[in-house]
Amino acid sequence: MRRLSALLSLPLAGVALSSCGTATVSTAGFKGAQHEVAQTISNLQADATAAEEKKICTEDLAAAVVSRLGATKGCEAAIKSQLKEVDNLELSVESVKLAAGGTSASAQVKSIHEGKSRPSTVSLVKEAGKWKISGL
Repeated sequence: MRRLSALLSLPLAGVALSSCGTATVSTAGFKGAQHEVAQTISNLQADATAAEEKKICTEDLAAAVVSRLGATKGCEAAIKSQLKEVDNLELSVESVKLAAGGTSASAQVKSIHEGKSRPSTVSLVKEAGKWKISGL
């Protein structure tokens, strides 16, 4: 559990996705690559809400994160364990910044943790033409 928290504190604990209701991340205020980045975060929220560990590991997380968690099977087990710990999956994307070169990005997000709004930064990388979450 500590290993997962250290590696994925953003994707699940920090992103704190909602257990009550089916809130989704709004991507309407973003265009182009910024929209794609926000959509990746929205996809993570939807997959976490649906307890789709395999989708999280194969579609939402960067290869380096999945590798550090023990490849796909280790990642799925770690995500399944982490999802049991998360009590709020609600999240909003406040802003998106693309790095020069267009292969990495960061998103400022707000989540609710223990009833308080909590700002975080989500790091993303572009792999095979798709944005993937790489960390906090």
